[in-house]
Formats: sequence, C-alpha cells, structure tokens
Amino acid sequence: MKRPMSNFGSQVMRVFSGSRCSTFAMVWSFMGFVVLLHLISVCRQKDAANEGNHLRTSNRPIYLELETVEEDNLQIPPPKGKRSPHATKSKNKNRRTHPIVDEFLDKKSQIRHVFFPEKRTAVDPMNSAGNDSFYYFPGRVWLDTEGNPIQAHGGGVLYDERSGTYYWYGEYKDGPTYHAHKRGAARVDVIGVGCYSSKDLWMWKNEGIVLAAKETNETHDLHKSKVLERPKVIYNEKTRKYVMWMHIDDANYTKAAVGVATSDYPTGPFDYLFSKRPHGFDSRDMTIFKDDDGIAYVMYSSENNSVLHVGPLTEDYLDVTHVMRRILVGQHREAPALFKHEGTYYMITSGCTGWAPNEAMAHVADSIMGPWETIGNPCIGGNKMYQLTTFLAQSTFVLPMPGQQGAFIFMADRWNPSDLRDSRYVWLPLLVGGPVDGPLEYSFGFPLWSRVSIYWHRKWRLPKGSSSSTK
Repeated sequence: MKRPMSNFGSQVMRVFSGSRCSTFAMVWSFMGFVVLLHLISVCRQKDAANEGNHLRTSNRPIYLELETVEEDNLQIPPPKGKRSPHATKSKNKNRRTHPIVDEFLDKKSQIRHVFFPEKRTAVDPMNSAGNDSFYYFPGRVWLDTEGNPIQAHGGGVLYDERSGTYYWYGEYKDGPTYHAHKRGAARVDVIGVGCYSSKDLWMWKNEGIVLAAKETNETHDLHKSKVLERPKVIYNEKTRKYVMWMHIDDANYTKAAVGVATSDYPTGPFDYLFSKRPHGFDSRDMTIFKDDDGIAYVMYSSENNSVLHVGPLTEDYLDVTHVMRRILVGQHREAPALFKHEGTYYMITSGCTGWAPNEAMAHVADSIMGPWETIGNPCIGGNKMYQLTTFLAQSTFVLPMPGQQGAFIFMADRWNPSDLRDSRYVWLPLLVGGPVDGPLEYSFGFPLWSRVSIYWHRKWRLPKGSSSSTK
C-alpha cells in the first residue's frame, strides 16, 4: 500500500511544480516577444518596400530611368614594372588595396583614360546640344559658363530661397601639385574657396574666390602653405549671415581644427573669423547640417579618425555648444555627407585611405545625435570594383533632387593625386526606399530602415519636370 506523502513533501512538490511552470512561462513569454518583434519588423519592412514601390510607381518613368544602371566590364592590365608610390593624406603602409586602386593611383596606367577621360570630352554647357544637353557625365571634365574647369572640390551646395539660386562652394585647387616633404601628402597651395551659381544645377557661373588665401602672413590659418578643405555654407535667418565652416590644418595635418567665416551675401566676400578644435578634440574631414527646425550641427572625424563627433551649433552658427556625441566609434570613417528624408537622418561616409578611393557606407538614425546604424554599401551598378571604391570617388555632399520625393544627388570627388586641380566630380542619383540588405546592430537584428541606393550611370540627367527648388 502506498504511503501518503507528508505535508512537508507535498509543499516541496508544489513549490517545485510552480517554479517549473513559472520558468516555462518566462521562456514562452520571451519567445513570444521575439516572434512579435520579428512580425513587427516584417511589417515595417513590407511598409518600407511598399513605400518604395509606391514612390517608384507614382513616378515610374522617372525612377525606372534613374534605376536602370549600366555595367562596365573593366579589364585591369597585368602589372608592368614598379608602381608609382601612392599619394595619400595618411599613413596606410599595411593596408592592402584592390588592383583597381593601384591602377587608379598609377599616373602611367594603361587605363588611366577610363578614370580621367581626356579634356576633349569635357562637359561644356555653353556648347552642348542635342543628346548631350543637361546630361551629367561622372568623371569627365566639367566646364563653367566661361569655358574653364569648375574648381569646387570637397564642396557642398546651398540653395538660396530668396533668389532661387544654387551656390556650389568648394576648394579652388587650380595650382601645381607637389609634396611638402618626401613622405608628405600630395597638395596644392591654398588658393581659397571657389563659388559657382546656377539655376538648373547644370550650367554654373563662376562667382570667383569668395574666401582667399593669405600670401604673406605665414602664421595665418589661410596662408597658402596651410590646408583648407571641405568648405560648407548655410544661411542663418536670425543674423542674416551666410556662415562657412571648413577643415583648417597645417601641411602635416597636425593642427586638425575647424575654421569659421561669414558674409552678408552668398557670393562673398567671406570674412574669416577664427579656427578652433571643436569640443577640444582634433577635427579633420567635416561637414555641417542645417535641420528643418533651423538648428545646425557640425560633424567631424576625430580621435585620429577613429570616430565621428556630432553636436549642435550655437544660434548664430558661429561656434559649437557644450553638447557632443561620439558615433560610429572605432569604425574609422570620414567624408560625412548628411541628408534627411521623412524625419529620418541618413549619411554616406568613406573609409580613411587618403586620396585613394575606398568602399562607401550608408548610415541611418532617428536622431542626428545617434545612435547611428550602418546599413551597408549603397553603390549599385558599374562593376564590383566600382562598387568597392565608390565609383573611384569619395563622398562630399548629398543634395535633394529638385521636385522629386525620396530622390537626391550624391556628390563625390574623384581625386587625382598626381594633379589635384584635375580632380573630377562624380554626381549620381541617390534614392531612398525599400528594405535594407541585412541585419542591424541596435534593433534586435531586424532591419527597420529604408535602403539607400546610389546608381552608376555613364550619362544621366535630372528627371523632366524637376523644379528649381529643393523643397
């Protein structure tokens, strides 16, 4: 006969049983939570895809044309003899490069004409007619209305609402390339910041040098022996000033500061105010971004290019506040190009390989202060080598495509380290829409953002019906 269980034993069994049930419940609750997150993610991806599909359906002829990429079967010749030394802005002795990069940096390459087409193929808006009118040719020489090559490298575009005019600011590098010392980077003496104006983003009038170098004062930030890079201009409605920020450095890239200048007019002249290390940190490749609410931000590569810093500017846009965030920590990114679409912030960056091209990455965030997600290489078309080198160029700015929702112009520089004044411009269509390619870091492994895509074209133009406003 079975003996009855004691009261103590029965209590233990009840506790054990309850604990086991509680554990099972917790496990199943967690699994249910994960499944729910996955379903939400799938729905978000479908919504993003539907949004992208709706965007393309409503503008189907336009976006089909922009998305119809071209393929380039580029044949790399076998190496002959010793390569010319790589001209870089930073030390990358142990960095392995792609064969196409070696060819790109070799000024005697047999395929150099592919990277830097001859000047007889230059885009000349004043003499273009028929099939070439209003077309962009990435990598070709681009002439202004006076027939001279545009000098606006590492630059950005400001749309001035009062005049309905675009202003393109950039480094004016129309001088001889040399090395300050044996191991120094290829450089051109500082000439100043060039400015060009346009009503249609294709025909550009030279407005002259709006911030000029100093010829005699060797201690001045703008002395010709120093470094002035990546100028960007925004307008402050409260002070009615056009404010320019730029990277200021010495020939050895040890000063690592930002410079600030202002003007009453978009065409200058700009008055240089000062330089400083923002937030007390070194600053190299940088940009500024003006948000919809009028608050402006600076973003710059810092801590020896291992991290990006971002923070708001003061109300007059002349200085940084005490607020700063470190983003993309340890990812070694530079050349940030920021833009915004439907309340979400996007950014394109490059790796840190000096004048040599490398793989672009797209990033996304709900707040400009972060956290930022990296969502992969945005480049589509051309060939695999082009995609791994950002079409042999480096990001500098992203401009909203006039009158086209979710469409932008990706602006990049194809640097020519053997002759920097002959560096070229690579402008390509950038579209936002559809799900991203892979899992992300801050969203439980489920991508929730729209994809950023930059499409390669040997020849393309803005969609018909584009207005002259970025709004």
